[in-house]
Amino acid sequence: MEKIFSLLDQANTSLTDQFGELGPLLIIGVLGLFLILLTLPILLKKHKDPFDQIRAAARNDASNDGDTNKLRRGRGKGGDKLEKYSSFLEPQDEKQYSDTKLKLLQAGYRSKDAVRTYHFLQFLFGILFLVIGSIYAIYSNVTGEPSTQVLILSVIVPGVVGYMLPRYWVTKRQQKRQEEIVNGFPDSLDMMLVCVEAGQSLDQSIVRVSKEIKSGFPSLAEEYEQVANEMKAGKDRISVLRDMSERAGVPDVASFVTVLIQSASFGTSISEALRVFSAEMRDKRILRAEEKANTLPTKMTLATMMLTVPPLLIILIGPSIHGIATTLSSASF
Repeated sequence: MEKIFSLLDQANTSLTDQFGELGPLLIIGVLGLFLILLTLPILLKKHKDPFDQIRAAARNDASNDGDTNKLRRGRGKGGDKLEKYSSFLEPQDEKQYSDTKLKLLQAGYRSKDAVRTYHFLQFLFGILFLVIGSIYAIYSNVTGEPSTQVLILSVIVPGVVGYMLPRYWVTKRQQKRQEEIVNGFPDSLDMMLVCVEAGQSLDQSIVRVSKEIKSGFPSLAEEYEQVANEMKAGKDRISVLRDMSERAGVPDVASFVTVLIQSASFGTSISEALRVFSAEMRDKRILRAEEKANTLPTKMTLATMMLTVPPLLIILIGPSIHGIATTLSSASF
């Protein structure tokens, strides 16, 4: 026992000399992190269910059309690999799962594996940035003598940043997509009104509008295409329109869906409802543009003051300050 304690003391002394007072703790932390990374695949590994062989045989016997549809929905080899860890990667709370799925839908990620992939990326980036922070903490401890608080922050902060990075990306993608839908929605309504008044049905108008606006507003065109495809498949029009409103997450689209549902319920003319609603959407777009234009003077005032007032003060007061400084220096002599 005395030899063991002496060896431990020697190892502790050598680590303290090389890495500082927190050297043993850093080494233990790094070893623990690598042990966690090594044991995670074992903990996440599932035993094969006997019914999995039956399901695999059924999947192998599926037709080529079914395989093509799976690839279109994004269920490739990557999705099958993550499917083993679905219980770990996907939220078990139904509300949390539905909220995450809706957010990814509004950001444009529609595959069935989107939630699983999203949480996997959060876990991956969190571990990766945590390892990078640990390496930086060890390097800073070797090259200098940072405080304990700095070392802890240099390990924890990168891990939190890596975990939040996919969420930030999805949020920005969601906001950009919703902004694109808001900007292109009035034009799509005007085009839909022209198609309806020309004698086309609402379904044909939606197909035509999706083709025409695809180059300028691809996100909105994608929503219209999905609505047209679901209607062709025989899905109820009201449920299709409500799904579109939920996927878009834009109040203007929700109001449009409400107008169409009420028009279908009360038997009023769709063209008349579209004419009134499209005029309202154009007015709202003009109001949004005027609102942005009215905020420009306030924003430019601050920039103008910061860029023009200091040079002006230097030009006006600079010679006087120089003269006063010269007078004081000559008087002191």
